[in-house]
Amino acid sequence: MTRPLILITNDDGIHASGIEHLVRIATTLGDVVVAAPAAPQSAKSSALTVNSPLEIAEHPSIDGAKVYSITGTPVDCVKLAMHALLDRRPDLLLSGINHGSNAAVNNIYSGTMGATMEGCIIGIPSIGYSLLNHSPRADFSPLTPFITEITKNVLANGLPDGICLNVNCPTGCVPEGVKVVRAARGRWTEEYADYASPHGKPFYWLTGKFHNEEPDNPETDEYWLARNYGTIVPIRPDQTAADKIDAIKSILG
Repeated sequence: MTRPLILITNDDGIHASGIEHLVRIATTLGDVVVAAPAAPQSAKSSALTVNSPLEIAEHPSIDGAKVYSITGTPVDCVKLAMHALLDRRPDLLLSGINHGSNAAVNNIYSGTMGATMEGCIIGIPSIGYSLLNHSPRADFSPLTPFITEITKNVLANGLPDGICLNVNCPTGCVPEGVKVVRAARGRWTEEYADYASPHGKPFYWLTGKFHNEEPDNPETDEYWLARNYGTIVPIRPDQTAADKIDAIKSILG
């Protein structure tokens, strides 16, 4: 029988240790093709490259996986892999393992989840994986059994139509378990630090603090991540608020 074909990408770039760890797990479950950004592309969400050409470079294999970098965004990587790199449709798309949290509202900004949602949009079961650790030398090994089990289950059973998964795991421990929950409501505050150049010209650097509006709600990802559990949030790329159509009609007359 033909082994499943798994497409892997990320937003931290082709040289990130997180993607290498994910590739080594995935090669135990199927044939793997990697198409990742040539340079870090964090916080690119679902951005596309529209005014520049895209180039593909081949890299040494990882445990038998074919590895390519692309001079674009995570979504560019998914689209161009489908167009130019794959000889058949993937059975699964994996994105990550991201260096840093994509819990709560972060999934909106995330290039990791942008790629995951692109896979979902074109009908491929898709999972984004993240570790709550920004260090380039983060230890991903405690995640291996959890990623293996989640990936195996999705390969075997698929996902509901129009749904992908946002998986986050705590750092510095073996997770206590995994909870399927919703994203916590929250927002970023104090988002920019103010500076001045030696010539007195002001400039700004993105920073900020995440404000969780429901820290004690056990229905949310942030609640369980704070208690050393991994979290799985089902994500729907279609953001249409279908249940509010009548309300908007009444507002607009």
